[in-house]
Amino acid sequence: MIDASTFLRRALLADAIFSGVAALGFTFGASSFAAMFNLPEALLRETGLFLIAYTVLVGWLASRTVVPKPLVLLVVVGNAAWTVGSIALLLSGTVSPNLAGELMVVAQAIATGVFAELQYVGLRRSGSVAAA
Repeated sequence: MIDASTFLRRALLADAIFSGVAALGFTFGASSFAAMFNLPEALLRETGLFLIAYTVLVGWLASRTVVPKPLVLLVVVGNAAWTVGSIALLLSGTVSPNLAGELMVVAQAIATGVFAELQYVGLRRSGSVAAA
């Protein structure tokens, strides 16, 4: 367990807000976004559903002053993997988004990468909790 720094908690909260908005949009607006970005509707909807659970976890972590370090590390590594995976998706040729879709995927990849970095910095600023 670690004593979460204010910086870490704010980085987690920002991630939860960003992810929550994306979750709602992709879950309930998948067909509209699919048409707008020329991306598969199922991919967007499933991404939205995953992000609902992710938002709950990250929001919960952001609301705590003492958090399990392994869970925070999982969030950091997951965000880094999401960033790499998003770019890999574009380069793989398995989807053919239009320009707006490419820009959206790149923008969310950058944002997710920034969250990973901010959370890592926040994690390093956090202190250990003494065992009772």
